Amino acid sequence: MKPCIIQTILTLGIAFANAVAPVFADEVGDSVRSYRQSRATDILQSFREFVSIPNVSADGANIGRNAIWIRDELKKRGVASKIWDLPGANPVVFGELRSPAATRTVVFYAHFDGQPVDESQWLHAPFTPTLMNADESAGGEAIAWPESGEGFEIPPTDEWRMYGRGTSDDRAAVMAMLTAMDALQANGLSPQVNIKFLFDGEEEIGSPNLRRYLESHRQELDADLWLFCDGPVHQTRKPQLVFGVRGIVQFDLTVYGANRPLHSGHYGNWAPNPALNLAKLLASMKDSRGEILIDGFYESIEPLGGRELDAISKLPNVDDGLLSELGLAERENPTRDYYQSLMFPSLNIRGLQSATVGKTARNIVPNEASATLDIRLVKGNEPGEMLKLVRNHLQRQGYHIVYSDPSDELRRKYPKLVKFQSGGGTPAERTPLGHPLVQDVITAADLASDEELLLVPTLGGTLPISVITDRMAVPVVIVPIANHDNNQHAPNENIRLGNLWYGVDVMARLFLMK
Repeated sequence: MKPCIIQTILTLGIAFANAVAPVFADEVGDSVRSYRQSRATDILQSFREFVSIPNVSADGANIGRNAIWIRDELKKRGVASKIWDLPGANPVVFGELRSPAATRTVVFYAHFDGQPVDESQWLHAPFTPTLMNADESAGGEAIAWPESGEGFEIPPTDEWRMYGRGTSDDRAAVMAMLTAMDALQANGLSPQVNIKFLFDGEEEIGSPNLRRYLESHRQELDADLWLFCDGPVHQTRKPQLVFGVRGIVQFDLTVYGANRPLHSGHYGNWAPNPALNLAKLLASMKDSRGEILIDGFYESIEPLGGRELDAISKLPNVDDGLLSELGLAERENPTRDYYQSLMFPSLNIRGLQSATVGKTARNIVPNEASATLDIRLVKGNEPGEMLKLVRNHLQRQGYHIVYSDPSDELRRKYPKLVKFQSGGGTPAERTPLGHPLVQDVITAADLASDEELLLVPTLGGTLPISVITDRMAVPVVIVPIANHDNNQHAPNENIRLGNLWYGVDVMARLFLMK
């Protein structure tokens, strides 16, 4: 097909997709969809091979196998690709595909490492991919994989699911990109932007070496825009683009009692109970409506702009559905719906520990109690400053803070003693919806589905975006493709095939973005 005809088709599709024509009523969309439908067996077999490679972040040997698989698949498609290594780091895969007519360069980011697995909690082995004709929780049954060169007896439907670690988080995005390139090449279409790929091998452990990779390969990663291809679509199954993420910082508190556990009959009501004191201390941080009572906690929030507020107002209300799905009677803060809650920093108790419970409990007064907490940060919050606010609150509650286990002298001197320990934090990031390149991403992504495209200012989770914006100073947009009920990080992780196909369609559109 002549380039001028292709451009005319794209232009018409962009101008009239929402107004007068079905999304796939243009030749580009039809060709991509036709390709993936006719090659579904091959695509799923290739994806099966990929997911069969264990990808737990701490498993260096198999992370290396994943990297080799991706590099080789990129090379098959004409992408100049290589594996980058640094001492003490998992590898990343870099690829580049240049277009003669391109005026922009876009980096597509995804990760290929995954969370640890406890095979006893999985219905199927996590690295033996299993194909189901529906969600297992809805009565889905396993489907036999076709033999080499054969097709499925019954064509796959959107509701089929593939189970295995990394199927959705985040190897589906890698597979979608590879298939989108195949679909364009099969139809004589070429990307309209210079494309660079960066596939991360340690995102699930916080991408601790991503900054080092950026510093070592700054010139190769120079670009106008980064697209993070990670995360789920909306709970309504509608596609979404996300323009920011919350940050995170965590800390541990330990409160002390006697220097050894005490008999509860002899010392109960006499010796202070650190479990009770810790409970009181934690309760002092939040009121009954979920408002955080730490002085200054909300003061550094960067207000949303008009476009962001308008986008939030147009998002479907998911609260009732989530309450039903999750078996909850009410929200923590009844004054904020789901999306409003994401615009505020949160204070979350991740876990509590003091002595033992249940059948292993003893008749004692515990000698110490501990809690691990995290703060999900929003734009404007600085990790170190938020931790300082927490420490100030501890002192206002009468606690003396130590940063290692206290001596007997300190135990005798201070009746209220707390050990405070914290790790490094990641700040929140948000790209303005009014940025010119953002509008081009919205236009391209809007063509990839016949569902309404939702624009979400901030995602609840955390991604290593601040490293990119800090080092590269470019806008970042998140392009999620996974189903929201994919059991991300949990047993029985899965990808709904309809979401994988959507991923192919949206990646193809983004490759053709001018």
